[in-house]
Amino acid sequence: MSRILIPSGGPSAWQQFLAKPDLQWVTGYSARTIAHAWEAQKGWPPEVSKILESALGPTELLLAIPEHKTPLPGGQRESQSDVFVIGRHQQGIIACTIEGKVNEPFGPTIAEQMKDASPGKVARLDYLCKALGLDECPQDVHYQLLHRTVSALVEADRFATKYAAMIVHSFSPEKRWFEAFERFVALLGGTAVSGVPTLLTTPAGLQLVLGWACGDPRHLQA
Repeated sequence: MSRILIPSGGPSAWQQFLAKPDLQWVTGYSARTIAHAWEAQKGWPPEVSKILESALGPTELLLAIPEHKTPLPGGQRESQSDVFVIGRHQQGIIACTIEGKVNEPFGPTIAEQMKDASPGKVARLDYLCKALGLDECPQDVHYQLLHRTVSALVEADRFATKYAAMIVHSFSPEKRWFEAFERFVALLGGTAVSGVPTLLTTPAGLQLVLGWACGDPRHLQA
């Protein structure tokens, strides 16, 4: 993967980085909606900024990368965040993975993901659990939440910062799948409240912010 980045020319520039550009770039769905929501701002979308500011104080967006891929041990596919962001706050730098949602689920549960699992899948799940301080992971937890959160931890290590965040940027008026996020946060020892950060400490000593940000629904029509 090239480390040379080209500045965005607008929301439509994000389409080329999708796994299935022709299928995923649809009005009212997460890929197109989150591109318009982020491109409409000079910095953070306000609902995302609010979560980070509540946790760490004023946080400046330094760099945002659409559809950023983070390599993880085990398996062949990287974890692909809808947006990866480097921010700066009073205590230092934070690495953030952003997961955009409208009505889409968080993909398979652990039970579904690990059915007839290859050795690579087993190795990756073991790595994810250890990174989050879990001796074992309940079968009903959604796998995507694990690898997207650990991606933030991996990137925090790569950028030598002690702060990481995984924020779900949801545009669902009904907050669909919030209960899945709530279940995941509870597994890590926190309590999920929409629009409010949960601050945890990982086994490696990183400060981890988890949050659910409710996006502006006008971007669903973009």
